[in-house]
Amino acid sequence: MILIILFILLQVSFTVHIYNLIIYVLKKNSKNLRWFVNTAITNILIAGSLTVLAIFEPKMVRGVDIDLLIWVMTGLIMLAMLGIKINIFRNIYQRSKDPENYHFNFFGKKVLHSSVVRYEEILIFMFTMPFFLFAGAYFIARLVNLVMFDHL
Repeated sequence: MILIILFILLQVSFTVHIYNLIIYVLKKNSKNLRWFVNTAITNILIAGSLTVLAIFEPKMVRGVDIDLLIWVMTGLIMLAMLGIKINIFRNIYQRSKDPENYHFNFFGKKVLHSSVVRYEEILIFMFTMPFFLFAGAYFIARLVNLVMFDHL
């Protein structure tokens, strides 16, 4: 049981680690850089404890339900990627309301400038799309399997 908890903690730590890296790239905030470094240290400590447990208690490793563990991990990845996408959309929406980022044309319609969407946001959105789709498809397929047939 302790091994499963450590695996889930490691996955959550990896997810927060990647999230903070992406947010740091977007905002260039020292707070996110500090979180990124802290999660890197946490990842090393949790992975080290998992390695020590695997060396001294190999029977615990054999008792881990890999299907459940992978299902939970893909769900966390899916939620993290969804959170990143929501954060990007929220930032774009906020910039679209700023009067510096639009003007009105001859017919009175609002025309957005290209400064509303940053190049980094487009790259991050496109980079996270395959992870979101693959992890989400696996998570949802296993969830349907669990609901319909009572097993993963």
